[in-house]
Amino acid sequence: MNILKALKDLKDRYASPFEMTKDGIMGMNQRNVNYISRYNRRDLYPLVDNKLLTKKIALKNNVKTPVLIGSIENQHQVSNVLEIIGDHKEFCIKPAHGSGGKGILVIKDKSKTTGNFIKTSGQEITEHELKRHITNILAGLFSLGGKQDIALIEDLIHFDNVFSGYSYDGVPDTRVIVFQGFPVMSMMRLSTSASDGKANLHQGAVGVGICLNTGRAVRAVQHNEPITIHPDTDKVLSELRVPHWREVLELASSCYDMSGLGYIGTDIVLDRDKGPMLLELNARPGLAIQICNNAGLLPRLRLIEAMTKKHRLSVEQRVAFSMQHFGVFKD
Repeated sequence: MNILKALKDLKDRYASPFEMTKDGIMGMNQRNVNYISRYNRRDLYPLVDNKLLTKKIALKNNVKTPVLIGSIENQHQVSNVLEIIGDHKEFCIKPAHGSGGKGILVIKDKSKTTGNFIKTSGQEITEHELKRHITNILAGLFSLGGKQDIALIEDLIHFDNVFSGYSYDGVPDTRVIVFQGFPVMSMMRLSTSASDGKANLHQGAVGVGICLNTGRAVRAVQHNEPITIHPDTDKVLSELRVPHWREVLELASSCYDMSGLGYIGTDIVLDRDKGPMLLELNARPGLAIQICNNAGLLPRLRLIEAMTKKHRLSVEQRVAFSMQHFGVFKD
């Protein structure tokens, strides 16, 4: 995606990259050179590129994350998948090194008549098809660089009923960009029929910018174009508001202390029973979040860079600062 081209509608005019930078829009090269390379140590990348390692450090740091039912690391273990799943009728299988929602298989039930597994779409898959999917994960079909992978089996997330109608056949998640421990911008990603139930903007999911102060919707887009209602459910997107918002931001902020990475994307889900939980981390978060918020990242990042006492602040203090300085609406 050409992020600079997509963001031209911020000022309802065409602009050169220089003009976009003046408006505070961050491009790919700026992100890579000035923020990712500068603030993310390369030796820490495995902690976020491998979802199994992410889960382990989350548990070590008391960060809430979906329960790990089990993992499959080699082909020999595939035959034991039913033993690993046990009595779980709801679960999610994902590649440890996957990205963009690729390779994620969500099972919501098991048929009493056929014994097949039932996907969230209602489609049934056999035990053989389930094992074949795991084999494809191990072979690296969905992993970054096509390298051999590990299949994770996690407990299924039950999204909060407050989001009913905002997502199609999938769990909506909240992406929060965190810079040196400060949440700087956020959006919700809502799955659609076009995105096959996955919260992937490139595949057609809806992105909704979220006000850092209130958790309220700022602006919604699909394929970089503004929209007002969900394309599948007709739900009015401007009415969306994320509950437990301060807790969401504090969870996101704590991921800086947990991972040691200075510029990260934190993906958080809201379980109806367990509250906010960390889904995964991303050391190279995309820039489409600026489109969803109709705002650039650069002024916020530079404000934090200019601070002299930021490393002495607690999670709660960092969140309070971000809510005050980067919010769009007031309560």
